[in-house]
Amino acid sequence: MELTTVSLEIPENGNVILGQSHFIKTVEDVYEAIVNTVPQMKFGVAFCEASGACLIRCDGNDEALKALAVKNAQAVAAGHTFVVCMRDGYPINLLTRIKDVPEVVGLFCATANPVEVVVAETAQGRGVLGVIDGEKPKGVEGPTDVEWRHSLLRKIGYKR
Repeated sequence: MELTTVSLEIPENGNVILGQSHFIKTVEDVYEAIVNTVPQMKFGVAFCEASGACLIRCDGNDEALKALAVKNAQAVAAGHTFVVCMRDGYPINLLTRIKDVPEVVGLFCATANPVEVVVAETAQGRGVLGVIDGEKPKGVEGPTDVEWRHSLLRKIGYKR
C-alpha cells in the first residue's frame, strides 16, 4: 500500500466539499440538492465512478467550477468520492441536505481552507483515509477572541 497526499484546489472566494457516495446517480442527486436549497449558488460537482466504465461523472451550473471539480476529482482519483466546488453560498447551507441524499455515505470536509486529502493506493484502487483541513491550532481563545467570534457570526447573519 502506498500513502500519498493530494492538495485540493479551492475556488477563489469559494469552498469545496469532499464526500463519499455509492451510486452513479450521485451527480444528479447532489445537483438537485444544491439548486433546491441555495438556487443562486454557483457550483460544479464531480463523482468518481468505482465500477463499470470508471469515469468521472460531472454536472453543475458554472463551467469553471465544474472543470475545477473534475480537476480535483482526477487528483484524488478514489472510487465513489465526489467533489463539489462552490461559490455564492456556504457549505453550512448545504451539508444537511447533501448528507440526506440517499446514496451519500459521508463527508470528509467542507472548507475554504487549504486542504490535503490523505489517499491510500493498493493494487485494487485508491481510497480516502481522511483530510488535513487548514492549519493546526496556535492557542486557546481568550475573551477578546470570543468577542471577535460572536461579532463575526452576527456580522455574517448566523446569530442575532
